[in-house]
Amino acid sequence: MSHQTFSGLGLSEPLCRALAAENYTHPTPIQTQTIPRLLEGRDLLGIAQTGTGKTAAFALPILQKLGKPQHPVAARWAHALILAPTRELAIQIGDSFRTYGRHTGLRNTVIFGGVGQPQQVKAMARGVDILIATPGRLLDLVQQKHVRLDAVKHFVLDEADRMLDMGFIRDVRKIVAMLPKKRQSLLFSATMPSDVAKLAAEMLRDPLRVEVAPQAVTVDLVDQRVHFVETAQKRALLTDLLRDPALARVIVFTRTKHHANRVSEHLQRAGVSNDALHGNKSQSARQRALERFRSGHARVLVATDIAARGIDVDGVSHVINFELPHEPESYVHRIGRTARAGNSGIAVAFCDASERPLLRDIERLTRRPLTVVGTRPAAFDTPQAKAEARRPDPSVYKRKRPRYRGKPRRAA
Repeated sequence: MSHQTFSGLGLSEPLCRALAAENYTHPTPIQTQTIPRLLEGRDLLGIAQTGTGKTAAFALPILQKLGKPQHPVAARWAHALILAPTRELAIQIGDSFRTYGRHTGLRNTVIFGGVGQPQQVKAMARGVDILIATPGRLLDLVQQKHVRLDAVKHFVLDEADRMLDMGFIRDVRKIVAMLPKKRQSLLFSATMPSDVAKLAAEMLRDPLRVEVAPQAVTVDLVDQRVHFVETAQKRALLTDLLRDPALARVIVFTRTKHHANRVSEHLQRAGVSNDALHGNKSQSARQRALERFRSGHARVLVATDIAARGIDVDGVSHVINFELPHEPESYVHRIGRTARAGNSGIAVAFCDASERPLLRDIERLTRRPLTVVGTRPAAFDTPQAKAEARRPDPSVYKRKRPRYRGKPRRAA
């Protein structure tokens, strides 16, 4: 535990008062390393996963710098712009700015696609201090002249590697080109693929580089377990595990939207309160699912990887990987939804015979074997299963980062 205090980092009394009301007493490592330098006006390249406190690391300095005497916000202007890849993350960042800035008098708004734009246009009509946006809807409103970016003094690009995966990098470059040359810029990314590194070099000036933790290292407080189970038995195993009341607040991850719906329907029939969360749901349905899960009205959230990054829900006791992801990095982000804010958590993986290579990739990345629970089904000892398990190590081949090809997604 750090003995540093937020006031010791140079933050103002109104901000410290808001933090105290949220029981935030000690800054996290990324906050300790970045807040004093950001208050000095430095650009920043931050390599940090969700759950490290990075939102407060950039929000607090921006709120303090905007709280000083300055020119009033004009119609359609914003003095700070934060870009996020998904609606959920944008909304969450907006909530954080409102919480931390409750005593500052600064105005912020969130704009994203998937909903009507009249309310967003109305919010921007008199200008805001802080604008949080997804790239697609922001470009739409800029092109319609409802938003102007020529007064932005602070720019944050959050989850840059996910922007790349979702096909948003071109939109991001368009937005950056519209910003004033004289500004403070921050870029955060959990990983640093070459395209993100190139973008960072283009938009940052002599940046402070902060790497909070090695890429894709799991939280030590997560107890990681694996059940070897036949594919057809996964739903029965899930229902059986959920009979234990210790699984109080659970996120179940599937690979596809279709499978998320099927698992959700199965749990509903079994009497387990749950909601599904994926990209085919409307924005209102997604927000309703998250609020039901946060409030405890839904014990289980069945989700695709849309919830693996940027969704912060307190008290998630268990994460269950109903299907292992094809990319081991996604596993790390999934299990990061539990064991947050210093709490412990349990991550359970269901692994069928065809997923054994994926499990091996995960264990290689995390540098630790998952604890095997129960017995191994006979299907794992068939000649075909043994042959699959002995296939060449995929790490000897060049792993290509998955890219979204085609039209960029407006919001996941």
